[in-house]
Amino acid sequence: MITTRAAGAADRRDHAPVELLIYSDDATTRADVIASVGRRAAADLPTIVWTETATYAAVVQHAESGRFDALVLDGEAAKAGGLGVCRQLKAEVYRCPPVIVLIARPQDAWLAAWSEADAVITAPLDPLRVQETVAQVLRDLGA
Repeated sequence: MITTRAAGAADRRDHAPVELLIYSDDATTRADVIASVGRRAAADLPTIVWTETATYAAVVQHAESGRFDALVLDGEAAKAGGLGVCRQLKAEVYRCPPVIVLIARPQDAWLAAWSEADAVITAPLDPLRVQETVAQVLRDLGA
């Protein structure tokens, strides 16, 4: 989890990396998100260690572990969409980390609000938008 960081951006970069989980049943979606953000969401933020998962059971287990600083969930994942998973995690996981959901259409924004997501990214995935959203969520955490 995120530890107390020094005030200067250079000092923050020298601290432990943040851990992010990406959940999607589509390997291409996972790869696109990771490639968009890269190893660091912004120059003033720590490096990122990504963990990928493609199943509902794994995302719940990882979220309950308390090890992740933020989660990125695909709202279009088969069998268990990220919006429903987000809602469940927010209700059931003590100190649930911030959740970014990926949605297919702007009209699905109301579902993202219902899910209690902390941030939303609408398809098609714009690499700059993905990177900026992840960076803002990490900044809000104090990373």
